[in-house]
Amino acid sequence: MIHSTYIYAILVATFISWTSFILVIFKLSPFSQPALSLGLFYSSLFLAITGTFTLIFYFLRLWARKTEIHNSHLNTSLRQGILLSLMLVVGLGFQRLRILTWWDGLLLLAIILLLEFWFMSRD
Repeated sequence: MIHSTYIYAILVATFISWTSFILVIFKLSPFSQPALSLGLFYSSLFLAITGTFTLIFYFLRLWARKTEIHNSHLNTSLRQGILLSLMLVVGLGFQRLRILTWWDGLLLLAIILLLEFWFMSRD
């Protein structure tokens, strides 16, 4: 039952994050206040994608294993959601700065994969 409380909290937080991301897109101009607009854009996008990926990974893990729910499922899904979101937001930031090339993207992916392998080896 505790897991469902966490899942509902993540679902509500994800909905709020997507709502704030859409508000940032439609209500803030990056030309009037670039620091505020870009900061809110990247932070709301990071939170929204993290929540979405966490929920997707959690339900995929439950569907694939068809076992009882453990705390480690939620923790692992949250960690993977954060890492994947971090990779996407950093890649988007690199693209904004016009420094993203394919080898930078592969290097970023390799760093995220190495971090995930390190976390998996600790479990």
